[in-house]
Amino acid sequence: MLWSVGDAVEQEKPLVARHIQPALTDGLRHFRVVLLHGPRQSGKTTIARNLAQELGGTYWTLEDKATRSALRDDPLNCLLRTGPVFIDEIQLGGDDLVRQIKIIVDNNRSPGQFFITGSTNFLTVPTLSESLAGRMGIYHLWPLSMTEIEGISGPQVHHWFDAPFGWDSDAITWDAAPSRKEYFEWVCRGGYPEAMSLAARGRKQWQESYLATVIDRDIQALSRVRSSTAISRLMLWAAASTSQELNISNAAKDLSLSRSVLMHYMEWVKSVGLIHQLDHWSRSHIARASKRPKLHWSDSGLAASMLGGTPETLEPPTAVSAGPLLETFVVNEIVRQLAAANPLSPVSVRCSHFRPHGQGGEVDLVLERGDGNMIAIEIKATSTPQPHHMKHLRWLRDRMDRASPSCFKAGYLLHTGKSCLTISDRLHFRPIAALWRDVSHQVPLLTGDTDYESSTQSGS
Repeated sequence: MLWSVGDAVEQEKPLVARHIQPALTDGLRHFRVVLLHGPRQSGKTTIARNLAQELGGTYWTLEDKATRSALRDDPLNCLLRTGPVFIDEIQLGGDDLVRQIKIIVDNNRSPGQFFITGSTNFLTVPTLSESLAGRMGIYHLWPLSMTEIEGISGPQVHHWFDAPFGWDSDAITWDAAPSRKEYFEWVCRGGYPEAMSLAARGRKQWQESYLATVIDRDIQALSRVRSSTAISRLMLWAAASTSQELNISNAAKDLSLSRSVLMHYMEWVKSVGLIHQLDHWSRSHIARASKRPKLHWSDSGLAASMLGGTPETLEPPTAVSAGPLLETFVVNEIVRQLAAANPLSPVSVRCSHFRPHGQGGEVDLVLERGDGNMIAIEIKATSTPQPHHMKHLRWLRDRMDRASPSCFKAGYLLHTGKSCLTISDRLHFRPIAALWRDVSHQVPLLTGDTDYESSTQSGS
C-alpha cells in the first residue's frame, strides 16, 4: 500500500510502501469491519483511498460537511453499496452512524463490508456508545518508520529472536554508519509524511499547526476538556518527560492539576496518538520491579519541536534532551515495526521497560514474544560505547538464565557510533541504524570472554 506526501499532489511525490498493507488486506477477508486508527496525517486517508480504488469500493470522508449531512440524512443509501464501504474519520459521524453500521453487519455476516478510519481511538470516544465488539478487527497506523522511509522490504524486528541482526565474520566497525548529527536530524524530522517534505523552518511551523489542530479539532471537540491552555501545558510537560517513568502524583503537582483531571487529560492526549506508554515488565522470580509505565511521545519530531530542539542543539554530548529524544526515536522505530509486522499474529511481541527495585538497573526496552522468549535493549546517545554500559543487560541475562534457561535470546546496546561488536555471550553493540540498514558486520565472541566480562563488571 502506498502513501503520498500530500494527497493533493499525489502524482508529484514519491510513493513509499506501508508495511501494514498486507495485514489490512487480510483483515478485510476475515472481519466484517476493519478499523484503522492513528494520529492525524499519519497516512490513513491515502491508504483508505488506495484500497477503495484497488477493491472497487465506495469512499466517504467525514471531514467533508456535505458528506456528513448525506450520511446523517440517508445512511442506508450511503452505506449499502457494492464492495467495501470506506469511511474516513468515523468519529465525526457520531453514534447514529456507528449504530447503523452495526445493524447492517448484524444482518449480513459477510467479511469485508466496511473499512473505517479514525484519528481518535475509536474505543475511547465517549460520544460513541457502540464499540462494534466482536465484529471488527482493529489496526493501528503510526507515522512512517525508518524501514518504510528507506524502502526496506518489511519489518526486521521478528528476526532478532532467531539470530543477531547485522553480522559477518571479521569486522568490528561499520564504516558507513551515520553520524551523530544525522541521527538527530532524523529525530527532529520524525515520521509524518507531510513534515518530512519540508525544510527545517517550514517543518517547525507545520508541527506547531498540527498540535494546535489536534487540540482544537479532536480533543476539545470530542471531549469534556475545555482548557486548551491546560492541554498545551500538559503536552509541553510530556515532551520534557519523554522516556521517563510516569509519576501521576508528581505530574499533577507540577501542572497544578488534580490527579483525576490530569488522568482525564492524559487519556485524551493518548487517544489522539500524541503519546503512548510502555508498561512495566516483571517476573516475580527475577526481581521486584517498578510498576510505573514509561512515557514516550509517539513522534520524536513533535517532541523535539515542542522543546525547541534542532539537530545542531542536540548533537553536542552535553545536550540535556538528546538522550531522552533519541531513546523515544528508537523505541518508536521498534514499536512501529512490530505494529506493522503482523498485528493479529497469535505469537505477538510485547514491548515493556524494566526497572528492578534496589538492584540491577533499568533496561530501556524488553521485547517478549508470546512463547516467553525475550530480547533486551539499551539505548545510548554515545558514539563510543563501553563494556560497562552493558551492566544492566548482563545482570538481566544472568538472572534470566538461572530462572528461565534459554528464554533470554539477546541483549543489544544501540548507540550512535560505528561499533558492531559481540561483547560476550548474547550481548552485542550495534549502531542504531542497524534497525533499518544492513550492517553486515559482526565479530565472533571475543577471546578470553570470561575474564573480559568479569573485569568489566568489576569496573562498572
